[in-house]
Formats: sequence, structure tokens, C-alpha cells
Amino acid sequence: MKTTGTRRSLAWLPVVWCLSRLVLLLFVLKVYVFPGPDVTSDVQVIYQGWYDVLSTGTFPLNDVTWQYPPAAALAILSPGLLPFLDYATAFYVLVCVTDLAVLALMTCAGRRPGRSLRGAWVWVIGVPLLGPTVYARYDVMVTAVAMAALLAGARHPRAMGALAAFGALLKVWPAMLLLAARRRSAWVSALVTGTVVTGVFALAMPGAFAFLTFQRDRGTEVESLGALVFHVARHFGWRGEVKLNYGSIEFLGPYVSEVSTGALFLTGAAFGWLVLWRLLARRFAEHTLADAAFVAVLMFTTTSRVISPQYMVWLVGLAAVCLYFPGSRMRLPVALVLVACFVTVLEFPFYFANVVASDGLGLTLLFLRNGLLVAAALIAARALWRATVPSVAPPASVPSQPTRAGETPVSP
Repeated sequence: MKTTGTRRSLAWLPVVWCLSRLVLLLFVLKVYVFPGPDVTSDVQVIYQGWYDVLSTGTFPLNDVTWQYPPAAALAILSPGLLPFLDYATAFYVLVCVTDLAVLALMTCAGRRPGRSLRGAWVWVIGVPLLGPTVYARYDVMVTAVAMAALLAGARHPRAMGALAAFGALLKVWPAMLLLAARRRSAWVSALVTGTVVTGVFALAMPGAFAFLTFQRDRGTEVESLGALVFHVARHFGWRGEVKLNYGSIEFLGPYVSEVSTGALFLTGAAFGWLVLWRLLARRFAEHTLADAAFVAVLMFTTTSRVISPQYMVWLVGLAAVCLYFPGSRMRLPVALVLVACFVTVLEFPFYFANVVASDGLGLTLLFLRNGLLVAAALIAARALWRATVPSVAPPASVPSQPTRAGETPVSP
């Protein structure tokens, strides 16, 4: 029965992938128009503008929307590999090819003894839940590198370290994959890879570290957890505005800096909890590496000043690797993240105008999506802690020695 079920799953995986990805391509190629703002403008305008600058051998030093580590230049320049297509079409094709490579990786890995195809299904289903936005950003490429790193973690720690470091130089967050790495070789490999790749970019292209200043100056984006404060406050007379700032729609006005600081405090608290967990964790199973990475990225995404829709694909990828291991404790959090993906496509781009207006529908969608992320983060963190940190048992009482009549009991 199990073999029959596996064969059916294998048969349906490519069918569902092909149908869902065809729909995504039809939307980004504008054969059909997806409701809401045009999600392809980032590729057609911003990415292509960066491509023109990067092609000259320098980073976009005067563009505050460039907020990415130096290796991100490789993703932006990659459409040049297909010179027979225009930039945007080439980008979508490469993202689709990367998506297919992830499917092949998860399917081959899931067929091994003691592994599961649930991870492949999470990827196949989760990506299209985010709508065409997922193909109009380079996050699928970053997530593919991170997933390959986690899958390599158990048997090839050096490869994991190298891939995690390279992923971090694409978009920072894959550095958190090393949280539960126990072998020194993984950290050494990551350090060497990071140093070499960073050094090459620093020597070859001016402005490799300009992104640090641009990222520091970001505010509170309208879809973030902290933004809910201002969405509600607008109904009680808060005098602020919603404006395009540093490449995203953000709140500007009174108390915004305080809320942004509060978000940074929550992120710091999450980091502190993760460090404490790492110091106290003693029970490490084969799935702990993936579970810990999922929890870490989930916590940092939820507390971030910015929760852009494409961030959700990070969680989908890590969730897929978690469920590749049958023993993972993350099934409920993964289910909550998948539901949050569906709500995300409703709040952006479908009803984004309602979100920006802070009306009833927009508030409902944001409270629901962010509430699901908070719930998933808390449940996942609790499950990780209970599975890996041994409980402190009360000291066992020593029974008193029996005494003869007339003798005084002696304390042990």
C-alpha cells in the first residue's frame, strides 16, 4: 500500500507542478492580468535598471532600493545568460527553471528510505499560493540554495557551510541555517566561502557594502506586524501618511521610529531566545537542523520591520525540508504557514489598496496573516524546545533509613 501511495504521489507531483507553474507564467508574462498592482514592475523597471548599472562593473551606489548583499548581483545579472530573450522574460524563465530544480531535488531526496515526499508537496503547493509575485522576485533562487544547504547538512557539513554562506551573500537570511550546525567543518567552510566571495566582490566592484546603510534606514512597512499599530491608530486620528520609501510602502509620521525600534527589540529578543536554545539543547535528531532553521527564519520574518510577500517563499522552502524528515515536529506550524501564504496573496496584490487604506477588509487580512505567523512561530519554538532541551527533573528524595526502637534517625 505504501509503495502504491508513493507511486501515485510521484505521478501527481509533476502534473500539479506543471499546471500551477503554467498559470504563474501566464500571469507574469501578462497573458492574463492578475488583480491588484502590477507585481512585475520590479523586474521590468528596478531589476533591469540594476542590471544596466551592474553590467558596467559597479553596484547601484546611488539607489537606496539596492538593499542586498553583493552576491545578489549574480541573480540580477543572470538573465544575461539568455540573450535571445528580453530581460523580464529571461528572468521569469530562470526562476521557473530554479523552481523545477527544487522539485527534482525534493523528489529525489524524498524517495530515499526513511524520507518523505511531503516536503516536495509542500513546495509544489506552497509556491503558487503566493501568486505571481513569487516569480517576479529573485527569492526562489535564494531559497533553492538554502534548501540545498539543509539537505546536505547531515552528510556533507562542508557543502552545507559553503552553500549557507553563499546564500547569505545573496540575501542574508540563509546565515541562520547554521544555527544548529554541530560540526566545526560547517562553520569553517562557511567562513572561508564568505570571506572569499566577499573579497572577490569588494575588489572587483565598487560599492559592495552600500546595502548596509540602505537597509539600516528602512522604516515600518505597511504589511509588517508593527504596522498594525498605525493601521488601527489611523481610525483614531493618528496623523501620518503611507508613502513609497526605500523601495516599499511604509508608514511615515509620529511614533514610527519608536515602533520600528520596538520591532528591532523583538528581533533581538528572538535572537536571544535562539542563542539560549542553542546553549541548552542536548537532543539532536536528524531533522533538528531543518527544524531549527525553520524556527529561526520564522521568528525573524514575523518580527521584522518589513514582511514583503516574497519573504513567505523562504518559509515555504524551509517548511518543505522539515517535512522531508518524517520525524519533524513542525507539521502544525507548516500548515499555518501555508494558510498564511494564501492570505498573503489576498492582501497583496489582490486587496492591497484596502491594506494601504487601512479599511476593514485590509485590517482583517493583515491581522489574520500576521496572527497566523505569530501562532506558527510560538508553536514551532515550543515544539523545538521540548524536542531538544531536556527538562529539569526535581531532585529525587532519599528515603530515610529504618531505625530501631530508641534510636535517633540519621540524616543521609
